[in-house]
Amino acid sequence: MYILLAIVVLVVLYGIFLYNSLVKSRQMAEEAWSGIDVQLKRRADLIPNLIETVKGYAAHEKSTFEEVVELRNRAQAVPAGDVAARAQAEGLLSQALGKLFALAEAYPDLKANQNFLELQNSLETIEHEIQMSRRYYNGAARNLNVKVESVPSNIIANQFGFSKREYFEIEDPADRAVPAVKF
Repeated sequence: MYILLAIVVLVVLYGIFLYNSLVKSRQMAEEAWSGIDVQLKRRADLIPNLIETVKGYAAHEKSTFEEVVELRNRAQAVPAGDVAARAQAEGLLSQALGKLFALAEAYPDLKANQNFLELQNSLETIEHEIQMSRRYYNGAARNLNVKVESVPSNIIANQFGFSKREYFEIEDPADRAVPAVKF
């Protein structure tokens, strides 16, 4: 009788341990996504200043500016939890920013403008932080996904509605290409 009770208690304690492990993994993934979201917001906030600086030198390049602004707005309109759509929108925005920097090549005065250089350096720093945040998120998502799919934690995950997380990836190979920008 005591042995049976001890086994039941151990199984319940192990179930609690698995549940808490899943909760921790889910919270880590949510925290990681929040980090990406913060960096993407910082980049989105920087873009209008960058465009205004470039506009003064290249006013006739209106279509490039409009494309960057439109893609920025589209990226910000993606619902917070839609990782795949956000990754796609941000990839397109990165391409448009590459075009904007390539445009600066044709304007030597712009390349020497202190405000433009500061904005460019800030954007470069933010891009690096986005990359680090993306790695952290993908690691947290991987850990959660392993627990959601592995036995016996998948039993607890299914019972309590834990689900896999999508990775924050660039799907279009053209988005992976680094724009050729020379200053």
